[in-house]
Amino acid sequence: MNFDLSEAERIRYDRQIRIQNWGLEKQIKLKKSKVAVIGVGGLGSPISIYLAAAGVGKIILVDSEKFELSNLNRQIIASTCDLNRFKAEVAAEKLKKLNPEINVVFTTSLLNENSIEEVIGGCDVIVDALDNWSTRFLLNRFCVRKNIPLVHGGVTGWGGQTFTILPRRGPCLECVFKGVREVEGGFPVVGVTPGIIGVIEALEVIKLLTGLSKPLYDKMLVFDGFETSFEYVDIKRNLKCEVCGDG
Repeated sequence: MNFDLSEAERIRYDRQIRIQNWGLEKQIKLKKSKVAVIGVGGLGSPISIYLAAAGVGKIILVDSEKFELSNLNRQIIASTCDLNRFKAEVAAEKLKKLNPEINVVFTTSLLNENSIEEVIGGCDVIVDALDNWSTRFLLNRFCVRKNIPLVHGGVTGWGGQTFTILPRRGPCLECVFKGVREVEGGFPVVGVTPGIIGVIEALEVIKLLTGLSKPLYDKMLVFDGFETSFEYVDIKRNLKCEVCGDG
């Protein structure tokens, strides 16, 4: 694959190439990158849109569900005409239209211990855009084992949180959320909330890929939409953690 930037790409990415310390070098880094977005719903919609727009070279979309009418208040990558279609397939089509310069692939298979390596192995960053903790913890174990950064985001009601797992440099999901339980029957959420958290997750990915700025690996950003406030919460690695601990 040619990792030089075409004239069309230079024009497309012109505004971010102009950013101090970005230039062509960082843009080519994005083009060389491979990112998996796990979940293409309320969080995954803005994450995948902005990563595609930024020029991430390969995006893998993973989601086994189909769009339902109740998704459309927040899952902005879908339209009413996309109901009953696979989320990952719809998203892949729309991202390719948004940016034909990148490679977008998708799978509608469920992730499990046996399939995860084949589906998302070799990624530079993996993004948690999920709504269930069992798959989140599966991703967490995989990323710690493979030393791959994992960007976490979660929402409920008016708020949400996000931070980045850098294996053995900061805490993993198990350190922070050990023992958390699933919410039965789905959870309430204001449609814009996953948009806000998802955009921040996309920003974390771009930081990781370009090496510009410090990702949120030792702090969790907590958003309260009701009060329109952001708060940093210090988080620490548990050295006795069953997933990322020292022994």
